Amino acid sequence: MSGLSVFPDGGFAFLRGVFPYSQGVVAASGFAIERARFAEPLPLASGFQFIAAYLERLGRPKTALCACELRSPKPFSFDGFADFNRGYVAVLEDWGLFREGVNPVARSNVAPVLDPPRAPSFHAFSYTVPREGSPTTFVVAGSGEWPEGGKFPDDIVARNDTSEAGMRAKTSIVLDTMERRMRGLGGFTWKNASAVQVYTGYPFPVEDVVRRAGPGLEWNYCRPPIEGLDFEMDVRGLSTELVLRS
Repeated sequence: MSGLSVFPDGGFAFLRGVFPYSQGVVAASGFAIERARFAEPLPLASGFQFIAAYLERLGRPKTALCACELRSPKPFSFDGFADFNRGYVAVLEDWGLFREGVNPVARSNVAPVLDPPRAPSFHAFSYTVPREGSPTTFVVAGSGEWPEGGKFPDDIVARNDTSEAGMRAKTSIVLDTMERRMRGLGGFTWKNASAVQVYTGYPFPVEDVVRRAGPGLEWNYCRPPIEGLDFEMDVRGLSTELVLRS
């Protein structure tokens, strides 16, 4: 697993990302990643409480949490997003996940265009369980058309352009990012994906996504988490997914 950082307390490895999240996670040998989706969004604090109790029932530590999918009322300003992330990461630090400035937990955080939650909420989460002999499972964190390491907002691809050409340019760079992260997690390709999720409130070149990612596309009528971004994707390759009622 060249280029990966191992997180033995969680049973997974991760690609280093930025302060709020890693670029993606992959199950370690002897473990598998499972995903649980809430039937209805659960406010952030209640969601963390639910997840802690859920993992305890499974006999898993809090450090088994490896990916979060969040829903927000609307896109944040750049500074507002930073404020939100500080509170979110403080919980991960308390759980023993965020250590020495490094965050191993992958994340997507988007804002539904219709019927958004009143406050930032959990949509789903992923965690590791012991399992021998299963195919390697992974989750790629969400990413939009702002290149990693780029200046915000100057380096946003096709900034303020939601025309057909603009959305095609945004889609292309995000597809590139997903492919790069899948390779980094263990040489995965689109054929290893169980779900390919797109988040945008605008028409986008579906054919461009399907040609590269295959027919398993899921479009979520949501906006990326920061004002100025228009297109986001995440990818996962899992064999077990559950729906939970809180």
